[in-house]
Amino acid sequence: MPTIVAVAPSFKPIAAQSHHVLFVFDQLRNLDGGAERSLLKITQLLPTERYHASIITFDQPADTSFFARFGCPVYVLPLTKTYNWGSIVAARKLRAFIRSQNVTIVQTFFATSDLWGATIAKLSGCPVIISSRRDMGFLRTLKHRIAYRLLAPMYDRIHTVSDAVRDFTIQQDHAAANKVITIRNGVELRQTPSAMDVASWRTRFGLDESAPLIVDVGSVKAVKGYETLAKTAEIVCKRYPNAMFVVAGAVPELEYLRQLQTLIDNLGLSKNFRFMGRVDDSFPLLQISNIFCHLSATDGLSNALLEAMMAQLPCVITRVGGNPEVVEEGRSGFVVPPGDYELAANRLLQLLADPQGARIMGERGRKIIETNLTAKAMVHDLTALYDELLESKGI
Repeated sequence: MPTIVAVAPSFKPIAAQSHHVLFVFDQLRNLDGGAERSLLKITQLLPTERYHASIITFDQPADTSFFARFGCPVYVLPLTKTYNWGSIVAARKLRAFIRSQNVTIVQTFFATSDLWGATIAKLSGCPVIISSRRDMGFLRTLKHRIAYRLLAPMYDRIHTVSDAVRDFTIQQDHAAANKVITIRNGVELRQTPSAMDVASWRTRFGLDESAPLIVDVGSVKAVKGYETLAKTAEIVCKRYPNAMFVVAGAVPELEYLRQLQTLIDNLGLSKNFRFMGRVDDSFPLLQISNIFCHLSATDGLSNALLEAMMAQLPCVITRVGGNPEVVEEGRSGFVVPPGDYELAANRLLQLLADPQGARIMGERGRKIIETNLTAKAMVHDLTALYDELLESKGI
């Protein structure tokens, strides 16, 4: 059996008729990523009279304290390679878990879980297999592309977070269109702050109370396009010399950060740029900002974008993945081509010059979240999918 790492104190007794959903997640190291935060909401909001959850991950983080927030058992099944003796041992443990715990649904996240974990689940007799696709395949190698095509018929459904990811999955993986369903990410609704709260939080973060604040939230890595943000900032700061560009997120690629800092210094922006590192809760930072600017080169659907819209920020984003599906161009924000820092700067300047118009855009964005993109709506649609698949299997 896998090693149990944490059971939340709020863990409730399992209803007699509830179905066991096992989420298999490659590396659950923190709650920084959109997939991790979505999984957190799913396990917290699943209707307990119908479903109960467990999580298996293949790598134990240094700090496992956040596991308790999931409200369900979290297990570590060590797996470093999928083609050695250790993988055979791990496969037997996963098979034993699925059978002994009467798992009826396995939902996988990311490549190892999708390809290795789902295969083991299928061979173990699990009735329903769902693969979650959350990006445009930017990390795939040739062997991944081949494996995803070969295994596409194995999944009962492929859950994508945007129509762009759905189209990619159908075209690239040759998945049957009727098996691929879009259920967008959703975020938990939170209240906006008072003016006093904004001033207080700016002081806590060490930020000028009056400076225009442009924010992005995400891991600092090359695919996120921060060099484009730096070039955008150079243009904006010529008009607004005290403007601050703040990035909150873990730094998995240290060499890339060093290259960014060199670029920022060469552009004369060392006082206008701040990398805050990992922030446990980025929502207060979003609330005290003026604009959300996310110029990533690739995305499935950015959770940070949804959280920024929920915080009533006008958004400037790139036309990648599912992000343009949720931002109404010219109404709740602006969409620019990847790498087009001049147009991005123009849009930021337009918003900074028209605070009233920017505020109205932010309010429209919040309304989009409230109407279509809440965590409750996401989990409602996901459990409807579970219901449909179980019914089709006669379970």
